[in-house]
Amino acid sequence: MSPTSELEHRLALDENPYGPLPSVRAALRGAMVATNRYPEYLPRRLPALIAERLGVPPEQVVVGEGATGVIRYILREFVTPDDGVVMATPTFDGYPALTGNVGGRAVEVPLTADGRQDLDAMRDAIDARTRVVVLCSPHNPTGTCIGQGDLADFLDRIDPSVTVVLDEAYIDFVARADRVATADLLTRYPNLVVTRTFSKAYGLATPRVGYAIGAVPMIARIRRWQLPFGVTAPAETGVRACYSAEAELAVRTAAITRECGRLTEGLRELGFTVPTSAANFVYLTACGATEIDRLRTAFVRSGIRAKHCGSGIRITVGNAAATDAVLAASC
Repeated sequence: MSPTSELEHRLALDENPYGPLPSVRAALRGAMVATNRYPEYLPRRLPALIAERLGVPPEQVVVGEGATGVIRYILREFVTPDDGVVMATPTFDGYPALTGNVGGRAVEVPLTADGRQDLDAMRDAIDARTRVVVLCSPHNPTGTCIGQGDLADFLDRIDPSVTVVLDEAYIDFVARADRVATADLLTRYPNLVVTRTFSKAYGLATPRVGYAIGAVPMIARIRRWQLPFGVTAPAETGVRACYSAEAELAVRTAAITRECGRLTEGLRELGFTVPTSAANFVYLTACGATEIDRLRTAFVRSGIRAKHCGSGIRITVGNAAATDAVLAASC
């Protein structure tokens, strides 16, 4: 395949490789019939639906246009010009971009050699102008997680005036036994806010729906930035349909997790350094510039679009054919 040919494997944005389940597709199709109608002025039904599923009061949930929309609300509320936002690097591109949009300073802390967020260094990077600290678990782009004890220890050492964002965009790919007890942490730390999305495991990337959970005062402050009519009716319909089909969606999530393992082991057998990922992507790290250029060229020739992150490459887990193509191109 030539570089100008249509791409076969879109592995750059951590999208779910499978289309919506039949029941979800039918629900979304039905929602599109009423495109002449506005959604709720400010969303109430969707936060209540999510809160019921999580077992928390609706006042602890705020929704937005994907997790990115909610993150934008958070930064607008807590960050003023020249305030610092501490984050790992590399990380989700939205964090430095949105920080800049509100006039803040992105204070970037390098990952450890094994692809983890350096919590001690991030703690040391906090100063009097720091307003927000961003943690991702699983981390984007490495897929590594923060354990319960390490997270609690970090929160214990943070001034409660600093807002800590725990980005759990990929939490649905993490084994339940390995997830942190979010509810307990939110009770203990009122400066903590957890963000999640329906774009990844649930496959609702187009409807754009994400949410945050936190203490009631925290969520009340974030909710002030919601746009009227900002969350679409298809977003609400899609979430409701996905919740009704969670058993089927879990089968798909398990398939992606198995394929992640196959891709990881295959790349390791080829000699690449790949952290164990708890998400729907893998990260090639410790690559030299020459090797990264070689892989970039090989992927383009094979119709593979991956995410290049400076010293590494993030590859979304696709179907079996996508895994085969990545392994063949990486030889």
